[in-house]
Amino acid sequence: MKKKLLAVVLAVTCAIGMSACSSSNNQQTSDTTAVDAQVIDEFNIAFAPYDASETMLAETEPLKGLLQEKLLEKGYDVKDINLTVGASYEAVGEALSAGTADAGFISGGTYVLYDEDCDVLLTALRAAYSKDSDNPADWNDGTEGKYTDEMSKYYKSIIIAGPSAKGQELATKVNNGEELTWDDLNSATWSVMSASSASGYIYPSLWLYDNYGKTISDLSNVVQADSYSTSIARLASEQADIMVGFAHMQYKYADQWTSEFGRTEPIWTETNILGVTKGIYNDTICVSKASPIMTDEFKQAFGEAMIEIGETEKGLEIVDKTFSHKGYEWADPSDYDGEREAEKLIVNAE
Repeated sequence: MKKKLLAVVLAVTCAIGMSACSSSNNQQTSDTTAVDAQVIDEFNIAFAPYDASETMLAETEPLKGLLQEKLLEKGYDVKDINLTVGASYEAVGEALSAGTADAGFISGGTYVLYDEDCDVLLTALRAAYSKDSDNPADWNDGTEGKYTDEMSKYYKSIIIAGPSAKGQELATKVNNGEELTWDDLNSATWSVMSASSASGYIYPSLWLYDNYGKTISDLSNVVQADSYSTSIARLASEQADIMVGFAHMQYKYADQWTSEFGRTEPIWTETNILGVTKGIYNDTICVSKASPIMTDEFKQAFGEAMIEIGETEKGLEIVDKTFSHKGYEWADPSDYDGEREAEKLIVNAE
């Protein structure tokens, strides 16, 4: 009855003056949203320590206002949003498990470790790489890889053969369509990253296990690098025959290959891909199962809000600068099954 009466009053107001009608109508929409919105006193969001906590908190401070505005549009009046940075990835996982954090920005690996206590809501987007085939020979056509305008929820790790005699021997077999044997790979010197690196150790180990029932720890000649730059420098100097790393490794080091690492031919012709791992899915936004405010309805609203924020210029600037995210899409828990396999492999190896 009140709404019908209000409609009549507004109609009379419109008859008196169109601009006044417009002003009154806009004010009413805002007031109705505020009045009808469900109040949430506190919303606690924790970030994994991608950078120094002071830096991250300063960069993400504007996110509070953007998120409050979007959630209000969706019927939730969030009075206070607390942003914190965990001491470690595991600390954020523990906070989600306990419900002291309602939502968390964490890696796929952290989500898998704590998936009994949290739900994956969104997967971060990053620019897609032009080379993505599961067949390594497709990468070895001499053309340059590049980032595209498309967005992707995952990236891959690659097993790269260098210009050494052994590296070229293995590359020739792959490019001729021949299957590499375990003895082929075990006869080479590998440069890898630490055992906690997804693209520099874990997923290449999973690739070896899927294809040969072995892991990096079973290889006879392995050297650990302190950085990808060191690893690819070893490849260029022929100290290593094979290295492992993220899919755009050749793109990233194309200039340094000739300018710093002493090679005379382009990286695209002197290196070849021997293997391509499963997709390594990007970082996540997860929500706590123990949080009293994380109802199905609020999770939906929060997810929609973050997707929309990532589509705005201001919002994208924040998440790109802080997390290197290019936006978000709804997550599928099964996307992280590869991570689950990798985690099991690590546990069994220990």
